[in-house]
Amino acid sequence: MNRIIILLISLIISLQGFSQTEFTTCLFDAERSRVIPIAVYQPQKVNSKTKVIIFSHGYDGNKNSKSNQSYSYLTRFLAEKGFYVISVQHELPDDPLLAMEGDFMQTRMPNWERGTDNILFTIQEFKKLKPQLNWDDLVLIGHSNGGDMTMLFASKYPQLISKAISMDHRRMIMPRTQKPQLYTLRGCDYDADAGVLPTEQEQQQFHVKIIKLDGVTHSNMGENGTEEQHNLINWHVYEFLTRK
Repeated sequence: MNRIIILLISLIISLQGFSQTEFTTCLFDAERSRVIPIAVYQPQKVNSKTKVIIFSHGYDGNKNSKSNQSYSYLTRFLAEKGFYVISVQHELPDDPLLAMEGDFMQTRMPNWERGTDNILFTIQEFKKLKPQLNWDDLVLIGHSNGGDMTMLFASKYPQLISKAISMDHRRMIMPRTQKPQLYTLRGCDYDADAGVLPTEQEQQQFHVKIIKLDGVTHSNMGENGTEEQHNLINWHVYEFLTRK
């Protein structure tokens, strides 16, 4: 039996007025005995040029089993623009809570490692399910704790992705590298921990782009933002994705 088991396809939605299809499903990682809920935002046309985006949500205290669906302002927008978006649910109700004290590079690493394992497994499985997609230009995007996972993945598996975007992640040190291309959107209310973001010299050396969004807070990047704020985020993300 294939160790990849699709447990459930629970929802298929064809949206009126949107050039995409949405569905949710669950993958099962037999080696870790872990269910990985997935939300997929599929563009209307899918072919060998269709690029894939893996999205990772922010931490919510394990309270919401559908956190991966709460960034639909961005995931739907990207699907409308022709990207195949896979949003991973990282926390399950019985998972250990995220550490809130100590050296976060140590105390939160188990959570981030689990997240990178979820992302890697999702990539491996969808490559089998959707081999016709453009996996050579894979992109990762993550908000907050999901951004920490994204930067850890970029450090561990740079050969698998072409670009990585964090939305106001604050703890995981960004890799100092030119591949993958790195981009981070910063909120106006919190600073990242010391050493997380590259210096101005490092930004030039490794071509890392840091954009501070005036008037956009950390939580505004989630479902609490206004339409205007979300449109601004969408524009910056899309501009980076389409940059050569």
